[in-house]
Amino acid sequence: MRVYSFRFGCVLAAACFVSLTWIKSMPSDEEVQPHLQTLYERLVVAEELGWQVSRDLSNILEQLRNISKPANITSNITSTANTTTMTTTLLATIRESRLGSGQQAFLQPNIYIYMPHLRQHPDSLKPNVVLGQGRRGVSIVMGIPTVKRENKSYLVSTLGSLLYSLTSSQRQDLLIIVFVAETDSDYVGSVSETIRRNYPNEVQSGLVEVVSPSQYYYPDFTSLKETFGDSKDRVKWRTKQNLDFSFLMLYAQDKGTYYVQLEDDIVAKAGYYNDMKTYTTHEASKQWLYLEFSQLGFIGKMFRTSDLPMVVEFFLMFHRDKPVDWLLDHILWVKVCNPEKDAKHCNEQKALLKQRYKPSLFQHVGLHSSLPGKLQQLKDKDFGKQALYQAHSNPAAKVSSSLKHYQQHSLDRAYKGVDFFWALTPIKNDYILFKFLQPIRISGYLFRSGNIETSGDRLHNTTVEVLSSNAAARDKLKQDLSPESNNSFIIIGAFENGVAEGEIAEELQPISELRLVVHSDADVWALLSEILIKV
Repeated sequence: MRVYSFRFGCVLAAACFVSLTWIKSMPSDEEVQPHLQTLYERLVVAEELGWQVSRDLSNILEQLRNISKPANITSNITSTANTTTMTTTLLATIRESRLGSGQQAFLQPNIYIYMPHLRQHPDSLKPNVVLGQGRRGVSIVMGIPTVKRENKSYLVSTLGSLLYSLTSSQRQDLLIIVFVAETDSDYVGSVSETIRRNYPNEVQSGLVEVVSPSQYYYPDFTSLKETFGDSKDRVKWRTKQNLDFSFLMLYAQDKGTYYVQLEDDIVAKAGYYNDMKTYTTHEASKQWLYLEFSQLGFIGKMFRTSDLPMVVEFFLMFHRDKPVDWLLDHILWVKVCNPEKDAKHCNEQKALLKQRYKPSLFQHVGLHSSLPGKLQQLKDKDFGKQALYQAHSNPAAKVSSSLKHYQQHSLDRAYKGVDFFWALTPIKNDYILFKFLQPIRISGYLFRSGNIETSGDRLHNTTVEVLSSNAAARDKLKQDLSPESNNSFIIIGAFENGVAEGEIAEELQPISELRLVVHSDADVWALLSEILIKV
């Protein structure tokens, strides 16, 4: 007790001494004003730093509350060493939640400030991953929010359009996330089952994921104010849409390099993936916020995933106030517009942060909006016409087929690159034959069935076979490669998801003939939209 009294006396004496010294050293009236101004400026800076530190600490504490404590941490921590151990373990848990299965809560700064109701439930930000293999590290992530519609659903056809023209390598470097923005578990389950049934291989490989929000994610929409002449239903619709986009972006932010925002009622131009990759590489060194692959609304906007946390925070900050496309434009305004200059200068500066690709790669096709009762006849005039076939310069060959072509869509025209080949329903043992004028060396091949408008007319259970002019090699490799091969032809590949693509072994070169053989009766017509024989 005496020690504490002695310390208190020392502190009191020191304080008195400092106070007297400060009073004696006070500047004259002429010097007071500059000193006060400097002091004021420093206090303002200190206050800002204090608020920032406070916000950061609040965020950290909130995340610590939302993460389950490991079982090996006891509640009785009595030493500094134990406290350090607990902190390290919890931080490691946070890192694990970022790199784990994707079903951990989001770590988004300040989200509880804009959506305080989330504090009531620890799992309110935990996404429900209905279908997914945890794919990460891809070049492009595409997000598709979908909701329950009163009329027609376009989701399956939208996915078909996006998947149609992808090569095998592109399928491995892409992630398509379908966000079912509903809390009705039965509806979420029905959507996921529809996707699984229509695209089983894409789901199994991890190319397509289906996620939904927690039942606690959305706030009470009854207190929203009607603004800009919008009805209460429309204000609720656009507010929820902002929250849907934000959730999807948060989920996608650590899964790839670029994120593309789409909608569930669009059609993609054939070859869109390669066009996006090429343009992104060309524009990579520029300081853009987003690239535009469609001029309509929020469709086809590509962001760097590293920018998504900032974009999401802005959306959340004003999610009750304006539609998402307006908010996106406001981000550009905040970043580069000078209030002291005119609108022309502002627009010029904003244009530097968004780069437009033409022609558009995505077209809006839905007539019925997700807002009940609203008809939406928006069309992107820059989309142009869809290419129904892909032309290539192939080696000279005599072509023939047992299939009967429809109208002018003959195999010969397709091989020359002036049309697609469209034939009536194939049956078992039907074939398409390419007989080269002389044996040639073929490095690879690509056959794509169906097209963007008739994606269902694909070749199924169909093999790619070659006839080698090297008899010795042919006899030796015939048994090794495929015991099922016959008539001296060797099976080297097969159609999968409507596409056959591969290389031809050096031992088989040169090649005299190449053919496609159907091994079972089909239920639909057959269409070849791309024939490529690489020499």
